[in-house]
Amino acid sequence: MTPETETLTASQSPKSNLPDELQLPWRHLQEVSTRLRQVIRGKDDVIEAVLIALLAEGSVLLEDVPGVGKTTLAKSVSRLIDLEYQRIQCTPDLLPADILGGPIYLQSKGEFEFRPGPVFCNLLVADEVNRASPRTQSALLEAMAESQVTIDGDRYDLKHPFMVIATQNPAGFEGTFPLPESQLDRFLFRLSMDYPDTDSEIDLLLEQSEAEPVEGLQPVMQAEELTHLQTWVRQIQTDRKVAAYVVALATATRQDSRLRVGCSPRGSKMLMRASQARAVLMGRDFVLPDDVQQLATAVLAHRVSTRHGTATSNESRQIVASIVDQVPVPV
Repeated sequence: MTPETETLTASQSPKSNLPDELQLPWRHLQEVSTRLRQVIRGKDDVIEAVLIALLAEGSVLLEDVPGVGKTTLAKSVSRLIDLEYQRIQCTPDLLPADILGGPIYLQSKGEFEFRPGPVFCNLLVADEVNRASPRTQSALLEAMAESQVTIDGDRYDLKHPFMVIATQNPAGFEGTFPLPESQLDRFLFRLSMDYPDTDSEIDLLLEQSEAEPVEGLQPVMQAEELTHLQTWVRQIQTDRKVAAYVVALATATRQDSRLRVGCSPRGSKMLMRASQARAVLMGRDFVLPDDVQQLATAVLAHRVSTRHGTATSNESRQIVASIVDQVPVPV
């Protein structure tokens, strides 16, 4: 995604051709977007991507240096949409049970009782996820892919809606474990917050000198409204030519000589779902090729592997971006 993608601001009159029953939830979502931009300055493209992930029932991996607002963004989303929010600080000694929960023996009853862990919420923030051990990282796989967890052979459904926003330090930072390809594939987007521009950072210093703006945020949207929009996303009309465009992009990653592993069919499915979600965010009941083109790099870049296997996320992103530029866009 690029900053040039279409955005909706408070100064514009929101318009939508969605069904009447979705008009109010959609307007509330636009209000969420507007207020997020007042807290997270100069990151409209990242805010848009997080809202698309919410609508698409996907998870987001935010990769960047500490202190650029990754956790603030997640906390702001949970406050504005009235979601139950839990945060775990990942460390090398964190265990799977610290995330999932487990049975606790109650001496008074003489039996074990299941105590749910932080994953039983609407929005889970896994801070510095690549500092946790691979075993602990894998505890999130089932939750992100199927919105459920299995503990001691028993299956437990998670709350709905459910989303994981994981943050990680760039590769090479001390005490980090690289995320395996199978786990990266569970994230809808892999994004970078990056440093704010000069004007945005000045505004941040002046406006947040006395208090953190996130503390004053009040819900403007209910979780049920978000669920209603999520259900509609799956029903958005998609022309066969648009679906063929998604497949053409995925196929191009599999055939590119610079890549050892291309995008899987799961990546194609996620790109389609994200495009449907973007259409709803923009107030449309149909998908445009532009939706696919704008999201392709953010959805596919972390699902490919380069030939030499040591490429940074930026290099993978550049390769996929060049592929997107080369594949013809349907009319």
